[in-house]
Amino acid sequence: MTQPMLDPHALLGKDSPEALEVTEAARQAEWHYPSLVADLFMGRLRRDLVFPFPEQEEQDRRIGDEFLARLEPFLKEHLDPDEVDRTGELPARVIQGLARLGCFGMKIPKEYGGLGLSQTNYNRVITLLGSYCGSTTVWLSAHQSIGAPQPLMLFGTEEQKRRYLPKLATGTISAFALTEPGVGSDPANMTTTATPVDGGESYLLTGEKLWCTNGPVAEVMVVMAKTPSVTVRGRERQQITAFIVERSMPGVESVHRCDFMGLKGIQNGVLRFTNVRVPKTNIIWGLGLGLKLALVTLNAGRLAIPAGCVGTAKRCLQITRGWAKERKQWGKPIGQHEAVAVKIGEMAATTFAMDAMVGLTSALVDRKVIDIRLEAAIAKLYCSEACWRIVDETVQIRGGRGYETARSLRGRGEPAFPVERIMRDTRINLIIEGTSQIMRLFIAREALDAHMRVLSELLNPALSAIARLRAGVAAIGRYAVWYPRQWMRGGWWPAYVECGRLAGHLRFVERMSHRLARALFHAAMRHQTRLANRQQLLGRLVDVSAELFAMLAACSKAHTMVRRQPAEHSPIELADLFCRQARRRIAHTMRAVSENEDHTLAHTAQHVMDGRLVWLEDGIV
Repeated sequence: MTQPMLDPHALLGKDSPEALEVTEAARQAEWHYPSLVADLFMGRLRRDLVFPFPEQEEQDRRIGDEFLARLEPFLKEHLDPDEVDRTGELPARVIQGLARLGCFGMKIPKEYGGLGLSQTNYNRVITLLGSYCGSTTVWLSAHQSIGAPQPLMLFGTEEQKRRYLPKLATGTISAFALTEPGVGSDPANMTTTATPVDGGESYLLTGEKLWCTNGPVAEVMVVMAKTPSVTVRGRERQQITAFIVERSMPGVESVHRCDFMGLKGIQNGVLRFTNVRVPKTNIIWGLGLGLKLALVTLNAGRLAIPAGCVGTAKRCLQITRGWAKERKQWGKPIGQHEAVAVKIGEMAATTFAMDAMVGLTSALVDRKVIDIRLEAAIAKLYCSEACWRIVDETVQIRGGRGYETARSLRGRGEPAFPVERIMRDTRINLIIEGTSQIMRLFIAREALDAHMRVLSELLNPALSAIARLRAGVAAIGRYAVWYPRQWMRGGWWPAYVECGRLAGHLRFVERMSHRLARALFHAAMRHQTRLANRQQLLGRLVDVSAELFAMLAACSKAHTMVRRQPAEHSPIELADLFCRQARRRIAHTMRAVSENEDHTLAHTAQHVMDGRLVWLEDGIV
C-alpha cells in the first residue's frame, strides 16, 4: 500500500519549484515507442496499435491455463478469505504453499528461478486472486509489481540479480519504501538520508518510511533515500537513490503494523532505519536515479491494480446475477424490475470494457511495441473507479445482505457472499499507487509533453531573444500544419465499415480525439504556465481520454471475438452498450470544460478552511 507516486504539487510544480525540478529530472523525457493514448491527445488514432485486438499466443495461453489450474484448487482448499479478514493474518501454511507453486516468482525469469510468466498471464493470475481474496492479491502483487523483483529485473546489475532474484522467486518477501510520515512522497522534502562513508564504499541510511506493504515481514526491500546533492549548470540538485536493504542489516526495524478499513490480512507498516550500513554495491541503477526508477517500475507494475479490479468486478457480477434471479419482489425476480436491471446491464458492459483495457495493455507490454506509461496509468485510474461503482451497486442490489458480513450471513444459515468485505477491500484501489487525483495530474503532464517541449523554449527567460525568436518561428511552422488538421481530418463515413455496428463508435473516437487535442492546445495557449493550477480542467480532459481508450479496447476486443465465433453476438452488444454510455459521459464532461463552478467551489473551500462557515458544524458532538 506504499504510494510510489509523487505529490501533486511536486508533479506540476505548484508552490514547489524545487520539487518540480527534482520531479522533472526523474521523468522519462524520452518516448522510444509510440503511445496510443499520447497520440489520442494529439488528435491521432493509431488503429494499427489496437486492431486487430492483440490476442494471446496459444502457447503462452497454455502456460497460463496450466498455472491457473494449479492455483485455483489450492486457493479453494487452503485459503479462507473471510478467516483472513477476521484474524488479520495470512496463514504461514498458505504463504508456504503459494511459494511452492511459484507465486512469488511469477514475473521473475526462469534463468533466475522464477516462472517467467508474460504480463498477460501474470495479470490473469491477479484477476483470479482479485476475485477471491484482496489480502492475498496484495501480498503477491506488492512483492512483484512494486517490490524488489521488478526494479532488479529492469535496472539491477547481473550480480544483484543472481544474488537476490532466486531467493525472491522462492518466497523471500520484498517491499518498496518511498512514502514518509511527514511528507508523503514529495521528493523535495524527503528526510531519509544515505550518507557516504568508508570513502564512498558504503552508506549510512537513516530515516523512517510509512505504509510499506509487506514491510513488517519483508526480508529484502528497496528504500529511497537522499544522497548528497550535485551541482548541475551552476545549481544544486537533490539526488534520491534506490538502495537494496536487507532485514538482517543492523539498524532495520519494523516499528508499527498499520490497520486499515479493509485488506485486513496484509502486512503494512512503518519501517525505521538507524545508521544502517549499506554497501555501495546495493545501489540499484545509479546515484540520483531513485525516483526515475520508481516511475519506470510502475509503468508495468501499476497494471496489477486494474487486473485485480477486473476480478472483483467479475465476482460482483456473478453474485449479483445469482441474487437478481433468486430474490423475488412484487411477484417476479428483482432482476426483471427495470430499476435493478439497468444497474446489472451497466455492470456487465463496464466489466467487459475493463477486461478489454487490461487485456489490451497487457498484450502491448508483452509485445514491446508501445510506451505504455499512459495506457497503464489510465487503466489504473479507470478500472479502480469503475470497479468501485460496480461494488457499490452490488451492495445496493443485495440490500441488507450486502451490508451484512459473510460471517453473520453464514451464522444464520444464508449463503455467505462477502460483499461487505469486498467493499472494504476495494476502496483502497482509488488511493494506492497514486490517488485518482494524482493519476489525473500525472496523465495530464505526460499528455502535455509534446506542447510543453515547444512552450518551454518560447517561455524560457534564460534563452536569448534570437533563440526565442527561432523557437517561435519553428512553433508557428509546426502548428500551422498540425492545428488545421484537428478541424478537418477523419471520423466520417465510410471509415471502419468492416466493424459493422461498432463503426459509428470508432468514428466518434476519431472525431473526439481531434476535439480533445484542440481543447488541450487551447488550454495550454490560454493558461500557459498557469495551466498547472487548472487541475479540474486537466482532469476532465484526462477523463475524456480514458473513455476513448476504453471504447477502443472494448470495440477491438468485441470485433475480434465475433470474428473468431461469428454466431456469438453478445460481445458486440456489450461493446455497443458501453460505447453509448461512454459517449453520453464524454458529452457531459466536455460541456463541463467551459460550463462549471470550479472557481466558486474553490472559493467556498477557502471559506471553509478559513473558518467562515464553521456554523455549518453546529449541532454535532
